[in-house]
Order: sequence, then C-alpha cells, then structure tokens
Amino acid sequence: MSANQLTLWYLVASICFILALKGLSSPTTARRGNYFGMAGMAIAVLTTIAVVARGRVDLILIAMLIGGTIGAIVARRVQMTQMPELVAAMHSLVGMAAVLIAVAAVDHPSAFGVPDPLPRGNKLELFIGTFVGAITFSGSVIAFGKLAGLGKHFRLFSSAPVVFPAQHWLNLVLALVMIGLGAAFFLADDRLWTPFLAMTALAFALGVLIIIPIGGADMPVVISMLNSYSGWAAAGIGFSLNNAMLIIAGSLVGSSGAILSYIMCRAMNRSFISVILGGFGAAEGAAATDAGQKTVRSGSPEDAAFLLANAGSVIFVPGYGLAVARAQHAVKELAQKLLAKGVSVRYAVHPVAGRMPGHMNVLLAEAEVPYDQVFEMEDIN
Repeated sequence: MSANQLTLWYLVASICFILALKGLSSPTTARRGNYFGMAGMAIAVLTTIAVVARGRVDLILIAMLIGGTIGAIVARRVQMTQMPELVAAMHSLVGMAAVLIAVAAVDHPSAFGVPDPLPRGNKLELFIGTFVGAITFSGSVIAFGKLAGLGKHFRLFSSAPVVFPAQHWLNLVLALVMIGLGAAFFLADDRLWTPFLAMTALAFALGVLIIIPIGGADMPVVISMLNSYSGWAAAGIGFSLNNAMLIIAGSLVGSSGAILSYIMCRAMNRSFISVILGGFGAAEGAAATDAGQKTVRSGSPEDAAFLLANAGSVIFVPGYGLAVARAQHAVKELAQKLLAKGVSVRYAVHPVAGRMPGHMNVLLAEAEVPYDQVFEMEDIN
C-alpha cells in the first residue's frame, strides 16, 4: 500500500470517528453513531494490517482473535449497572498499550520507522505518551476497584476518599522527579533505560495517588477524565510513530473527554482543576454544598399515589438508586399508567445521573422510554 493510499484510508476512518461523535451526541442518532464508530475502527484496523502485510500478520490476527473473543464474552455477560467498571477497565488497557508501545519503540526504534538513535523530538513524545499512559492505567485500575466495591478487601479501593498527611506535596514531588528523569532521558545522546523506566514506575505510582483521594460520588468525573487521559496518551504515541490515525483518534477522545469532564464538574459543583489534581479541596466543596441543602419532606406511598393521580404534569428525575435497582422498567410502567389518565410525563436527566456519563440515558433507552420524553436538566428548566 502506497503512502497516499494509507493517508486516504486513515482519513476515511477519521471522518467516521467524527461522525460517530456527532451521532452519539443525541439519543435519537446514537445507534447510527455506533455504526460509524465500528466502521471507522474496522477501516483503521484493516488498513494497518495491509501496511504490515509483509510482516508477521499471523501474530496480529492471533492477537485480534484472542482480544475479540474476550471482548465479546465480557460484553455479553456484563450487566448494564456494571458498565462503569467495564469502561474503567478498558481505559486501563489503553493506557498500558501506550506504555508498552513506548517501551518497544525505545528498545527498537527502527521497527516503528523511527531513526536510531532516537531524535530528541521523538524522545519527548515518547516521554509524554508513557507518562500519561502509565497514570491512565493505574488510575483506571483504582477507579475500577472503587466502582466494583473492592474496598472491603483492599483499602485503596475504598469508595471513601483515602487521604494521608502531605498527600498533595508527595504528588508534587513525584511529578517534579518525573520531569527531572524525563529531562535526563531527553538530553542524553543515547537512550538511557534507567531514567525512562524509573519515570514509568513513578507515573504508575502517581496514578494511584491521584485517584485514591477522590470519593465514589466523583467517580463519573474520574471516568471521563481518565478517558481523556487515554486519548492524549494515544495521541502522544501517534506523534512518536508518525501515525496520523493515532493522532486524530487520540485527539478526538482526549478533547471530548476533557470537555465532558468540565461539564460534569459544573453540574456537580466541583472544581475541574481540583478533580484533576486528585480531589484537592473536595472536602471544602462538599461542606459548602451541604450548607445549602433544605429540609427533606417525606411521605407515604399512598400520598405519592394521590399526588400522581391528580397531577397534570409529572417529571421523573431518575438517579443512582434507579440505576442500581434497575427500576427503569417499573418507572416506565408507572409512566404508561399516568399517560393513560392524560397526565403529561417527562424525564429530567442530570449530566451525572447513574454511575457514569450517559448511563441514565442508556437505562431509559433499555426500558424503551420514548426519546421525546427525555430532557436534559438545562432544557427542562
């Protein structure tokens, strides 16, 4: 395959990814967006196989078969309420893939079309990709453990924030040491394994330290943030390998994840910077939020039934409890009975309702709730 043909097919795949993001922005076009995403990934994979057709294609096909089989089994068995854990696990794999590719590129640059010895520009790109990829891997593992409720077995996975004295100072020191090791790797005339591997190990540790002080309530933001990190890690490796597909796809994932994280932080009254830095100031923010809470008014099921039966318009605001109890079908049945009585029924979905971004929209779609009854908080207010 010529260079022009390679560029053309990668461009087609990139357009499919952009159309996928556009389609996924609305529930009515989400299915079409998924089709575009699958088509783009298929084109990218087949094009890459064609490029290395003279190499060990058999190993690539074996790896694809193993990974595809595992992915199909997991996707069929996972419950909808376990989707956040699945997403966190996939993010960890993306981060580890970036780290392993960077290590292989440092060890044998010519296999990736990179000059040997490594130019300093490529060293910088590999450093960034490895740094972000390692943080993404270990941070995603911690997020997975918190979401899966593994805190009863390992304290690091506790849904409550895990804090200790001078925690943020330790994070700062680790970051500065990693920058110093990266500078040593960057300025060396030949590749130095010691600073590169030491930086990688510290990045794994920093990923753990950044996520453990973040509580379970902020996990949706963390998932989106790690999604963004995985994209930037892929983009960094793409620059090193001069791979346009990795650069474009990684940039799309990184930028969209960052924007989504910012939107969710605003919806949760959290500081975007504090979440990125590992929950710094979370306690103060939570205290400020609690100060504005009002008195909760309770009632019996009979009271609720009376109010619903005599209402002209009802708005359901589903949340975390509905997601865990899988009560979307029961709510749909209640809505149908209200509609039969002439009551107007709508659903107001908070940006972080459920356990991850868009989780509640998926649950309502699973219950076959009409799209025209589902509104974002800004629209329904």
